[in-house]
Amino acid sequence: MVDSFASRFASARGEHGPLVWGLDPAGEILERWGLGDTPDGLDRFADIVLEAATGTVGLIKPQTAFYERHGWRGFRTLERLIADARQAGLLVIVDAKRGDVGSTNDAYAEAFLGADAPMAADGLTVHPYLGLGAMGAYVARAHEAGSCLLVVTRSSNSEGREIQPAIGPDGHSVEATLLADIASLNEQLAPGELGPIGAVVGPTHIAPRLDLAAAHGLFLAPGVGAQGATPTSAPTA
Repeated sequence: MVDSFASRFASARGEHGPLVWGLDPAGEILERWGLGDTPDGLDRFADIVLEAATGTVGLIKPQTAFYERHGWRGFRTLERLIADARQAGLLVIVDAKRGDVGSTNDAYAEAFLGADAPMAADGLTVHPYLGLGAMGAYVARAHEAGSCLLVVTRSSNSEGREIQPAIGPDGHSVEATLLADIASLNEQLAPGELGPIGAVVGPTHIAPRLDLAAAHGLFLAPGVGAQGATPTSAPTA
């Protein structure tokens, strides 16, 4: 049986702490590092960060957009980075924020989740706003592969506050409903344990309070650094 992401994360956290290093090679960063905002510069970036991450942190989180912007060579670098990082013992969360319906979701899941995926990740971020029920392929493949599906629930950007705390006809907010749905899925898939479905909950916004523990999953807390949150903000989100 494949080890769950939760158990692998617990080992990584015990050795290196819970920090997830976001690898977002924007053009400005590539230029500032003297690498050049080119596919070759991106390739070199991948080599540098992999060497720095190995033995220092337990998890990395490449944001796919910064690789995709370099076309097919960027995809090649991303695929290589994911494979090499996992080979080096790092957990890789692919920050792709995919989310659609039907066969499109099936294709996204096949790209990032499972042993046969070309960019097989330990975790994948997804958008739920076409319905969490439309994500069956993600959920099934994540559960089967021992990966984690991280559902954007409360994002770190201010614009998200127009939608995520909105109250529905049942009196519950969008974000609270998402957490309840995540809890239900986790209870079905891993009763009594941390399940394979987690949530993205930005610590830059902490009101109103959310019952995070009730979701029985892991949480990715973006926004530490440039967006204003600190490591001490995450536990209070």
